[in-house]
Amino acid sequence: MPVHGGMEGLTLAGFSITVILVSALLSLLIAAFFMEMGAKLAGIENVTLGKSLIAILGGGILAMIVGAIFVFLPVINFILAFIAYLWVIKTVFNTGWLRAFVAWLLAVILAIVINAVILFAISAVL
Repeated sequence: MPVHGGMEGLTLAGFSITVILVSALLSLLIAAFFMEMGAKLAGIENVTLGKSLIAILGGGILAMIVGAIFVFLPVINFILAFIAYLWVIKTVFNTGWLRAFVAWLLAVILAIVINAVILFAISAVL
């Protein structure tokens, strides 16, 4: 006989929270990997996964804050948030603005290409 104490709901909620946290951490690590590859391809020295993780997390948080502060300026808030994100990349990797932008751009391109390859491979199998 099942117990009707309401514990099933708590167990499901705990499992859901765990899945969300693990997914978020995995997403951060994957994004950091792409940032690491982009930074290396951009010619930035002393690139590590740890620095890449800090750049991804710090850049995302700062961009979110800047975007929220300037929410009343729709286009400008996006531009300022992007500049803030690049500033974090520039600072973490101790590089210039151009290399920070190139590292970000290469990370985005790598993520798109690798995801496309994975999706095509999966669709070919199915």
